[in-house]
Amino acid sequence: MKTSNALLFILVLLYINASTEWPTHTVCKEDNLEIYYKSCDPQQDFALSIDHCSDIATHTFNIRAAMVLRHSIKKLYVKLDMIMNGKKVLTYSEMLCGPGHSKLIFCGKKKGEHLYYEGPVTLGIKEIPLGDYTLSAKLINQDHVTVACADFTVKNYLDY
Repeated sequence: MKTSNALLFILVLLYINASTEWPTHTVCKEDNLEIYYKSCDPQQDFALSIDHCSDIATHTFNIRAAMVLRHSIKKLYVKLDMIMNGKKVLTYSEMLCGPGHSKLIFCGKKKGEHLYYEGPVTLGIKEIPLGDYTLSAKLINQDHVTVACADFTVKNYLDY
């Protein structure tokens, strides 16, 4: 019996190591709005959830996000690309953390620390663009190393 349990355990470990990508997670799914994400970091996934899809349209909504840092954050930059039909249609980047410049509570965290945030987020946009598209998000630290990245699939049929 112990041999079969050990064999099963080894097979599970081999399957996990052979897997080349993370699963697609559902952020929210309601009548006219669906948002999914998949980590694009081959070594790390993270958790993200919101209470209700419809809250996103109110500009400020509550999220829960968690991960373990594989890299320290002294400076942190975000890079966003909106992709429609395989073409970049919008690129946005901004510094989120830096000396005397911290927009996030986890600025200054070190490798191995657990990040957890539960609270309000404001996107700063008036509405979510209509249609099906991908939003590629990447957080990059001071060493130009990816701290976290994800590809979000957005399906918005909500006419504001």
